[in-house]
Order: sequence, then C-alpha cells, then structure tokens
Amino acid sequence: MPPGRRRVQPSTDGSRRPPSPDKAAPRVLRPRDAATLIVIDRRGRSPKILMGRRNPGLAFMPGKFVFPGGRIEPGDRRMPVAGALPERSESALQAMIAKPPLHLGRALALAALRETYEETGLLVGTTDYGPPEQAPEGSWRAFQAHGVMPDLEALHLVARAITPPGRPRRFDTRFFAVDRTGVAAEAPGVVCDTAELVELAWVKLADARKLELPYITGVILDELEAQIAGGFAPHRPIPFHFQRHGKRERVLI
Repeated sequence: MPPGRRRVQPSTDGSRRPPSPDKAAPRVLRPRDAATLIVIDRRGRSPKILMGRRNPGLAFMPGKFVFPGGRIEPGDRRMPVAGALPERSESALQAMIAKPPLHLGRALALAALRETYEETGLLVGTTDYGPPEQAPEGSWRAFQAHGVMPDLEALHLVARAITPPGRPRRFDTRFFAVDRTGVAAEAPGVVCDTAELVELAWVKLADARKLELPYITGVILDELEAQIAGGFAPHRPIPFHFQRHGKRERVLI
C-alpha cells in the first residue's frame, strides 16, 4: 500500500467506507461556583427550615424539594453589603482551592441572598442603614427598592459539596444558613405555577427528610442538624462532600 493511504474496509452493505474515527472521550464538566441559603425558624420548640419544590416541568431536578440557590452572577461581586462574613467562614470558603478568586466568599454569600430573593421573594438583610446608594442591574435593584442592605454577618457557613462527575450539570455549592429574623422584607407573587419554585414549605428537619429530595440535600440536613445543636460554634469544622475515584468522601475544612 502506498505511503499515506488508509486501508478501506468493506461495509456490511457492500460499499467501501473509511473507518469511523475513534469516539471522543466524554467531556468532564467543570463545577460552577454556586451558593444556597437555608432559612431557619427557631421560634418554636423544634426548628423549621424553608424548602421549595422545583417546577415539575424543569429539566434539572423536576419536582424535588430544595433550598433556594444558584451560581454566582457578575452583579454579586459589586453589590454593597452592611456586614462582612465571619473570618472563620472566609477562611473555610477559600480552603482546598488552588487559586481562590478575590473576594470569593463575599460573592458566594451574595449569590445565595440574591437567588433566595429570586426564587422565594424573601429579602435577607437589614433596613437599619437605609437602602444601598447603588445596586447592580437586575434583582439587586429590588433590595434597593425595599430599602434592604444585604447583611453577610448574619450568615452561617454550613457545608460545601461538589456535584459528582457524569452529571448533566455540576456545581461547587456552598451552603449557608440564616435565622428567619434576618428576613427584612418579602415580595409577594414570586412562587407560582410558572416559576422555578411552585411551592414553599416551612418544615421540621424530621419532616424534611420525608420529602422528595436530591441525595445531597438529605446529607446537608444531617450536617445542619448537628450545627444547630452546637449553636453554630464560631470555630466549628466545615464538612466538604465530593466524589473521588467513584467513592463519596467527606473531609473537614
């Protein structure tokens, strides 16, 4: 055979076709930075948490009960705040990251607050300082209109979790918690049949576990219960859940 020529094999139907190229290896999705907020009502004997049921028509986790949250958006890096995250939370948010972006913790916390407003209508922050003088376009303008400044000091970092490889969407999610008293205002009509969340429910932890949950949400409920019992101790270790070599792992940071 002359150099540079490829042998063409007969096909099953008698025609002669070049061999098909090797199939490309599946692309591994890089997890996107994201954040979630767990709102806790501790006014009764047993704490209750706010959960929302995702629209059954969505392609991702349809009908599941989740905490409000989503990925960082550009405006989250520019929104003014009334209080900073605790130093322990900041250090934990940058742990086990080779080159953490500048102000990563702040952006994650603000993403959790913005997403909570977009999905539930709840604005977490304070009205003690009046409205922010400036706010990025989009959902942050609602905080300005309601006179609410985001207050990161009220947030507790609960856990971090990365979606395992092979999923259609992957997130590197940080889970925050805040007391219900941190809700400064509420916009009605956000939750409806055509929205991302079609139902909101305040449920006890034991009842939350009986709902249709994503696997990681059940795991975070266990972590949350332990941290509530410990009063969100300032220097508590933060659990980090991920998968390595096909096995689920939990480390403390």
